[in-house]
Amino acid sequence: MNRPREFDLICFDWDGTLFDSTGIITRCIQQAVVDVGGARPTDEAASYVIGMALMPALAHAAPDVPKDKYPLLGERYRHHYLAHQNDISLFDGVLPMLAELKARHHWLAVATGKSRVGLDNVLATRDLKGIFDASRTADETAGKPDPRMLNELMRQFGTEPERTLMVGDTTHDLQMARNAGCASLGVSYGAHPPSEFEALGPRAILHSALALRQWLNVHA
Repeated sequence: MNRPREFDLICFDWDGTLFDSTGIITRCIQQAVVDVGGARPTDEAASYVIGMALMPALAHAAPDVPKDKYPLLGERYRHHYLAHQNDISLFDGVLPMLAELKARHHWLAVATGKSRVGLDNVLATRDLKGIFDASRTADETAGKPDPRMLNELMRQFGTEPERTLMVGDTTHDLQMARNAGCASLGVSYGAHPPSEFEALGPRAILHSALALRQWLNVHA
């Protein structure tokens, strides 16, 4: 007899959780800030903002850049990211993990700081088409750690917070889950150091996509 599911809806962050993009995003933020005359952010400062909506993220990473340069700053970031987006791939094991969750009839969603256009571009690829049942992006709702993304997804599927799991690689993801009353998992292979996760009460901290897949197979 199959064990009952604990979670009906499983929501994933994208960059640094499913998609191996943290390093490239960090470098694109740094180069964009330099392009508009700002001081180059450290690796830590640039990676900290990953997961936030784009313009708040860039503003946080570049406190010395005046607001009138923000449109150019965003333009330069997009320029550098588009030049490298084909260098990025899913972490090993992500596709079979998602297929296993679908086979167990979980609803799967993406909750990301990416733009709608950026997310749709990757979700339209052959391997990912039709895998996710829903998604929310920062440019169509409130950015993390505001819980609105998760609240909207739960409302869409009629799920309760205790039946919803958020998986992410940043404190923004885990704080969003906490704000929404949902359980969370932290992954340590993305943007934020896992030492910052404990205070936000994740169910577990996983150190590889394989470990994430194994946890979900046993517990979700």
